[in-house]
Amino acid sequence: MLYVQYGCGLASPEGWVNFDASPTVRMQRLPLLGAFAPGPKFPKSVRYGNIALGLPLADATVDAVYCSHVLEHLAFDDLRRALKNTFRILRSQGVFRLVLPDLRLIAERYVASTAPDAADKFMRESLLGLTTRPKGLSGLLRSWLGNSNHLWMWDFASLSAELQAAGFTAIRRAALGDYADPEFQRVEDPERWSNNLGIHCVKP
Repeated sequence: MLYVQYGCGLASPEGWVNFDASPTVRMQRLPLLGAFAPGPKFPKSVRYGNIALGLPLADATVDAVYCSHVLEHLAFDDLRRALKNTFRILRSQGVFRLVLPDLRLIAERYVASTAPDAADKFMRESLLGLTTRPKGLSGLLRSWLGNSNHLWMWDFASLSAELQAAGFTAIRRAALGDYADPEFQRVEDPERWSNNLGIHCVKP
């Protein structure tokens, strides 16, 4: 069984092939110079890989794929490429599980609030704005390495449509731990699932 997680960050559980597209990972893998690369130290088991460009895996070889709070950091066109590349590497009946912020939930909280700082909370929770524009070389470098802002937000209906267009079936809302495969207990973090949108789907 081959399990793949992309956008893993510093979470690199055993039993999974873990990829992250952070430039920091690529820099830290350089001989000699990697020891002086800035940013958090990624576990040695984390491999550099960008799902929008395609992971270095053969077609139809992966049994399950997982990503947590990754897709909202992709531009719209890159999201479509990412879903197609995810579909490509999965075997028939392979499972794709994902979790990300729920735009509808965030928007409903905003609309329901009468607090004077409701708009401020919406922008901060959605990560769609900038509190401070990056300045200077160090600011631009942190912005480039961090990739913390959200580029496109999704709700269940909109992302389900994109998953269906990419070829996935049996698309449903997912809850933490609602899939029987125990391997997912290694990657599904309760904190990252709380008040967020989980989706489970299958490659036919």
